[in-house]
Amino acid sequence: FLTVSSNNIPKYNNNVNVEQNTTVQTAVEGAAVTISCQYETTDISPDLFWYQQKVNGFPEYMLNRFGTNDKPFKERFNGDLNTISKSFPLTIQDVRVSDSAVYYCALRPTVTKTHSTFMQKPCVRKFSF
Repeated sequence: FLTVSSNNIPKYNNNVNVEQNTTVQTAVEGAAVTISCQYETTDISPDLFWYQQKVNGFPEYMLNRFGTNDKPFKERFNGDLNTISKSFPLTIQDVRVSDSAVYYCALRPTVTKTHSTFMQKPCVRKFSF
């Protein structure tokens, strides 16, 4: 079994917020897992991202709202942006124990890009398997 948990982190400002509401989630290897991400912004074209952080590692870019996945995440990881419900859930197909990590949903401006490397600011919610 894998477990997903999250911590409450306050809003970045009055116009931007990211919510990951699942506090605990379990899954059996081989199943599909969906991690929720709700957002608030006045931007009509929000920049949303998912990151994975392994134990003792740094947050690693996974994918963005356009479905652009980094190489290790191309096969089983999908983000599905819905601008009507303002959600960007992450779905992991064929979940594995090696997927155990902290997962971050980020909304720009809570994330910045410098020299093609994304640097995470501290105002996101986190999930861990």
